[in-house]
Amino acid sequence: MVIHRQLSLFLVATQFLTRLPVPALRGFETSWLTQSARYFPLVGVLVGAINVGVWWLAGHWFPGTVSVGLMMGASLLVTGAFHEDGFADTCDGFGGGTTPERTLAIMKDSRVGAYGAIGIAMMLGLKWVTLVAIPPAAFPILVIGAQMMSRWCSIGLIWGLRYVRADEDSKAKPLADSLSGVDWLLSGLIGAAAFVPTFLLRDLAANRATIAALTAAALGAALAALLAAAYFKRRIGGYTGDCLGAVQQLTELIFLLVALAVL
Repeated sequence: MVIHRQLSLFLVATQFLTRLPVPALRGFETSWLTQSARYFPLVGVLVGAINVGVWWLAGHWFPGTVSVGLMMGASLLVTGAFHEDGFADTCDGFGGGTTPERTLAIMKDSRVGAYGAIGIAMMLGLKWVTLVAIPPAAFPILVIGAQMMSRWCSIGLIWGLRYVRADEDSKAKPLADSLSGVDWLLSGLIGAAAFVPTFLLRDLAANRATIAALTAAALGAALAALLAAAYFKRRIGGYTGDCLGAVQQLTELIFLLVALAVL
């Protein structure tokens, strides 16, 4: 019974964060979405594994630059550009808003403005060239690690900040009900446990640089999330669903940049 319940929560998390087909869930309750947050990093591992699979297959026919581009396109299809949309809205809101009320109003507007368009173009472009520059031997581990760590950093905002659209309809609203520090730490442990098998992809014991890159990248992503959280709190008093997507994208990119710098 316990295993079935946890599997259901994982499927809820998968359905929330991706467009992957999942079986129909009987007896679904809104509270399941809050509880499913513990599996968000695990969904990141799943998305990362799919990305690596596309990159590996494409590499049989195309050069590295094209393979990475195809991988990024597949990732957008798998997630429905869920996080990228939040990143663009956050760029628009914080770029064009001068007061908390105006910032939130801009973020709620479905249209993409100049700040959002420039921000998403810069972010995707920088991610593309960074991924191309990562050595192939370390590529699978770093891609999966970035997907896992970025989702863990993202849900840290749910635990640490106040949701500022609690009275409005939003896809992220059920997540704002509660997320304890224990659940947040548990989510990281679950994601890390699922990430461990990727070490089998290469002999890390013989490559200290890759271990150092993973460690530094994780610390860099965590620091970026803390700075983003402080900025959101100062500007709007908390976070929105768009902020969660923005932090996921930001920390994923920082993770990859720091890892590349170390390597």
